[in-house]
Amino acid sequence: MVWSLLKATIFLGLVALLSLGAVYLLEHGESLRIVIGSVEVTVGPLAAVLAILAFVILVWVLLKVAGFLVALLRFVRGDETAISRFFGRNRQKRGLDALGDALIALAAGDPRRALVRAARAERLLGASGVTALIEAQAAEALGDRARAEAAYKALLGDDRTRVVAIRGLVRQKLAEGDEDTALRLAEKALELRADDAETQDLVLKLQIEREDWEGARRTLAAKLRAGLLPRDVYRRRDAVLCYAAARAALEAGSIEQARKLAAEANRLSPDFVPAAVLEA
Repeated sequence: MVWSLLKATIFLGLVALLSLGAVYLLEHGESLRIVIGSVEVTVGPLAAVLAILAFVILVWVLLKVAGFLVALLRFVRGDETAISRFFGRNRQKRGLDALGDALIALAAGDPRRALVRAARAERLLGASGVTALIEAQAAEALGDRARAEAAYKALLGDDRTRVVAIRGLVRQKLAEGDEDTALRLAEKALELRADDAETQDLVLKLQIEREDWEGARRTLAAKLRAGLLPRDVYRRRDAVLCYAAARAALEAGSIEQARKLAAEANRLSPDFVPAAVLEA
């Protein structure tokens, strides 16, 4: 670790110094005079810059060769994985660079580049939840539902990514108009993570649209238990849901059940006039 840091520091320092020298020569049009013993060579600004670039490349190559020789020496001394680690570090660095590019591209709204860089990262680093997630979200942004759904399904097998995978599949089903499947998936996501406010709100919305008043009340109670809803707000909203359930019971001819639910709604929120009227 220390040796790698030292090499990087030396290399960057040389590059900075030589770059400043190259810029100076180009700006001032001065020649570079090199004296070695009794030999003197004068080169023009462009040739000097090219020579500096060649020197930088040479230093970089020498550092790589030195690293390989160190790995080879360790291998000869009995470290059987020294050489594979040397090449593996380079591969890993390229993979991490590609992964970083993919994340930046996705955040910048360039899903096509994100897909390309994520594919390269996967080739270099192997399949991972991060690359699959980038692929899923990039495909989703491009409107490629089949690819996005396949990528989200691939994430279901990992405990760390299962919730985000289910949420992604919920969005896919909603886009397809399959709200029944979306609701079942969202409820499954809540089983895995009960304090997910976004999923709770989605489940509540879908339950209300289906007039599943009991289910909606359970979801509302879950929001209260998760600390995502003040108790006074919970009581008012629960009273409204309870009143809606009472109206549904009344329309179904269950007068006694309707009165019971209306009484509960009135108890939860005494100033909720419709519940008091229905109870009477």
